[in-house]
Amino acid sequence: MPEFDEWQIELHGRRAFYRIAGEGPAVVLVHGMLNSSSHWQSVALRLANDHTVIAPDLIGHGDSAAPRGDYSLGAHAASIRDLLTALGIERATMVGHSLGGGVAMQFFYQFPARVERLALISSGGLGHEVSPMLRTAALPGVSAALSLAAHPRLLDALYGAGGRLRARGVRHGTYVQAVARALRPLERPQAREAFLHTLRSVIDVRGQRVSATDRLYLLESMPTMIVWGERDNTIPLDHGRRAHEAVAHSRFRTIPGAAHFPHLEEPEALATVLREFLLQTAPSQMDDADWGALLSRRAERKRRMAGAAA
Repeated sequence: MPEFDEWQIELHGRRAFYRIAGEGPAVVLVHGMLNSSSHWQSVALRLANDHTVIAPDLIGHGDSAAPRGDYSLGAHAASIRDLLTALGIERATMVGHSLGGGVAMQFFYQFPARVERLALISSGGLGHEVSPMLRTAALPGVSAALSLAAHPRLLDALYGAGGRLRARGVRHGTYVQAVARALRPLERPQAREAFLHTLRSVIDVRGQRVSATDRLYLLESMPTMIVWGERDNTIPLDHGRRAHEAVAHSRFRTIPGAAHFPHLEEPEALATVLREFLLQTAPSQMDDADWGALLSRRAERKRRMAGAAA
């Protein structure tokens, strides 16, 4: 049985944590907001028989450093690039959940030659709507409320309540425990600030403020899969359907028993669809010339339209 070992590396003078398991072609699992690499364990171990699975703790998340600095999608993508480079991994399949889906897409846009496939799980960046809870968390003055919510006694009680729900067969128990685990790092003031910087880089009181929908055409030659929990009330399932329609060759799968955290709620089902995707698709071999051709074709189309209008 492979082990999902935790490792520490220093990048640019700051600690970066990641977990790794298995051998074979590389698969990178990018967690979402208030999650960490540890939340991927059940999925990672199911993929590790045939792949090298790497799951980083994003900047300001998990055990990675939480510096005062840039928490944009681009900064997260660049930090993953630097980690992979330090590990000697040139190309990988990118898998991202929620915020991690936005990071995975940004990684592709910034470093397309390093991406073999793209899998988006209940991903951000594919539409405007998002849960009221996340919109509220983007409001000014939320830091004090987070400090109260992350009190150890409250989190212990929340985790225990989730365990009792799971023991009675209530699926929401997994979600409750995931929230409790996610909030624990916010006991540290630096982690709370990092979370708010990350959140506000993609969400405001009106909803998601960063969208990748205008660039989905760039995925035309990239093997792409979109996965959503059928009971997701955090990011609407319709975002996934619309993205699937925009990327003609993409695969679209739903996980019936899952809400917003398929990797925690239904890890076996999620790992099954990921394995199927990995086995049935050939890795992309994009280079700078291919990327240039994609962009120039769209630019030429716009010039022709402008000329016709004149």
